[in-house]
Parts: sequence; structure tokens; C-alpha cells
Amino acid sequence: MIPEYLVTHSGGFHADELLSSVVLTRLFPEARIVRSRAPEWITPGSDRIIYDVGGAYDAEARIFDHHQRGAPLREDGQPYSSFGLIWKHYGRDYLAATGLPDAHVEAVHAGFDASFVLPIDLMDNGAMSPAVAGPLAVLTLPVLLETLKPVFDEPDPEALERAFGEALTIARSFLEARIAGSAAKLRAEDLVLQAVSSAGESRVLELPMGMPFRSAIMKSGADHLLFVVHPRDKDWCLTGIRRADEGFEQRADLPAAWAGLTNGDLEAACGVQGASFCHNGRFIAAAKTREAALAMADIAVKEAIATGQV
Repeated sequence: MIPEYLVTHSGGFHADELLSSVVLTRLFPEARIVRSRAPEWITPGSDRIIYDVGGAYDAEARIFDHHQRGAPLREDGQPYSSFGLIWKHYGRDYLAATGLPDAHVEAVHAGFDASFVLPIDLMDNGAMSPAVAGPLAVLTLPVLLETLKPVFDEPDPEALERAFGEALTIARSFLEARIAGSAAKLRAEDLVLQAVSSAGESRVLELPMGMPFRSAIMKSGADHLLFVVHPRDKDWCLTGIRRADEGFEQRADLPAAWAGLTNGDLEAACGVQGASFCHNGRFIAAAKTREAALAMADIAVKEAIATGQV
């Protein structure tokens, strides 16, 4: 039965019930959010979904709390918050509602759970401190969302409900953007794998537009690739391929003689008309035309081989 009410606790709010609310309001846009601890609201019923309150976890009764003794744990023993429970039971439907292709739902669901949902679960349960982020701890999403709560002596009795609504809008933006990025990464992977197949043994991969490419290149096993060329607005980019997710070491650097040069100076240094920019870090360059970008890529490949980078 479609719920009429989405029930969570009153008082201060946290990331887990805010993000749960994002998922549930997308699936049940006509349902009204009720923030209450009153027994008549936090008792399961056919007209509601209850989360982060109620002292029970029963998916069939549609109550998803995690504060009680015997609270649910993941298979690896890590704790759920209400967000993890809602994502477990409603996340796939949420992804389908966003228009994600069926073939991508499981991959995005699992990846989002591991990278986004689990950290929220751990922080909400005190199993991971924001302090692990070091100096950036105050900029973690749970902390930022909680800063939207009214100050303790706010006299307006409606301030807390208003703040919850404002925080919900912000939480929705982050969750939707993250899901959109995950979906786009899978679309890009399909395009990159096709391009890798077309490139054959070439050291240069040409793509039809800018897109995430490293993970797909790694997945393809194309260890011979050194550079990527693609259009960007009115010019063309030539970029290196990082060796690892962390750090900035490239499989091959652009020529040292190009570093920090632009336009005529770069054209003179590389001998390619239309060369327009090379970053001082030698991981990205630009050209005015496709032909110029490919010519620069060819020179970069030859120098990388000659200097023993590959």
C-alpha cells in the first residue's frame, strides 16, 4: 500500500533521516512527512513508513529504526543507520525512479552503498568519528547538515521544522548529484570501452567528449595507453592517464619543454600549429584543433618512449 505518511522523529535532525527522507519522498511524493515521537505516530500501520524512530526494525511492517537493542547489522557486522536500512529496502526502486537503466541498478546501488551510505551509517552510530577527516572534519556532509539546525535559544517554535525542510532540500541536492555522477560514470565506461577497442594498439585514446575515463581504461587492461584526446568547448584537450586513484603520477608526462607555455611560445616549442596551452605540471595540454591535439599526442608518445617513461 502506498503510504500517506513518512514518519521520523521530532527534535534535532541528522544526516541519516534527512537522506532517508530524500529517498522516500522521491518514491512517495504525495506522502506527508511527520516528525513526531508520539506513540500514535511511531506505531506501525498500513498508512505509513516509520524510520529512525520507533525502537524496531521490521521491513514488512515498514518500520526502520536502529537505536534499539539487537539493532540490525550488515553481513560484515557493521551497523546500519536508518539511511542504510532505507537504502537497503528502497534504494533500487529509487534508482529505477531516476531513470537509471535496469542493467546499471545493481552496480550503482552497491557502489553508492559502500561509498556514501556506509560512512553515514558509521558516523551516525558513533562507529566512525568525523575526526578521521582531519582538518576537513567540519566539512563532512553529516556535520554540515547538522549546522543547519537552529541555535539553542531560537524563540520561533517553527524554526526547527523550517530548518528541517531547508536541510532536506540541500541533502536532496547532494544525493541526487552523487547518483547522477555514478550513473554518468557507467555511461562513460561504455563509451570508453568502445573507444579502447577502436584504438587497438595505439598509445593514444580518442574520445568523443570529456568524460571519466581512468577506471574504464584500467578495467579494459589497456596498459599501453598513455594519453587521451577529446574535444572541449571550442578546443581540444590532451591529457595524461594517472597510474593510481590516489596521487598525480602519470603513466607518461607531457614533454618538459612544453611546461607552462601558451600559444605562440608553445607552437614554437612543439612545432605544432594550433597548440595553445600546456600545464606546468605536464598532465594536460590544449590545442585549437583535433589535428593539432593528435599531433601533440604523437610527439608526447615518442618522447615518453625515448626518455624511458614506458
